[in-house]
Amino acid sequence: MYNREITAYLEKHDYKTFAPKVVLFDMDGVLYDSMPNHATAWEQAMKGYGIRMSAREAYATEGMRGVDTIRTLVKQQQNKDIDEAEAQRMYDEKARVFGLLPTAPVMPGVTELMRKIRQKGLQIGIVTGSAQHTLIKRMAHDFKEFVNENCIVTAYDVQQGKPAPEPYLMGLQKAGNLQPWQGIVVENAPMGVRAGVSANIFTIAVNSGPLPDASLTAEGANLLFKKMTDLKEAWDLLAANFDLS
Repeated sequence: MYNREITAYLEKHDYKTFAPKVVLFDMDGVLYDSMPNHATAWEQAMKGYGIRMSAREAYATEGMRGVDTIRTLVKQQQNKDIDEAEAQRMYDEKARVFGLLPTAPVMPGVTELMRKIRQKGLQIGIVTGSAQHTLIKRMAHDFKEFVNENCIVTAYDVQQGKPAPEPYLMGLQKAGNLQPWQGIVVENAPMGVRAGVSANIFTIAVNSGPLPDASLTAEGANLLFKKMTDLKEAWDLLAANFDLS
């Protein structure tokens, strides 16, 4: 099972083997059930700047650097360009509002999945577009049993955020200068899936939000699951196709 999808991936990129050494997780909507809070914070914070941002738009742009999202929205809705410093001030307000909301829980199934991954001898990395220090600090604490802090990529580590491939290529680099066929990406958002696929990494989409499945498969996801617990249950069957030699 899953050998067809892996074979298609190898043929597309002319790779000889699929030998994962690291699984790179997105954060929001994958590790934490945090996207409802983000959607609320985006809508409330941007309203103060005369910017409209619906919950659907928050999900659709999730994974991008916050400053990139803001600069795009300002250009689209107000027809003006703002520099990164101004966008950062607006993003700081979004982060402030987010911090007032209830703490998002760890996504069901994530801890068990990470344990299965480590038992196979694979590393675990995290690749997020977030620049919110409190979230990054919490992430390093919550998953310290499985994740080396040196394998966490945030908005501070890249020049071009998702959907560019740079964040996931950086994830491979931090995991030991690995090649794309030595990694797996786990994503929940179209922009993140596009980033993983653009980096030529086998990309698993988990549709934990309200967007249609097609919004993820259209970006090239190699596999699609409805929730993290489904991926956890499928992991052993998937891993049976890995070259772990």
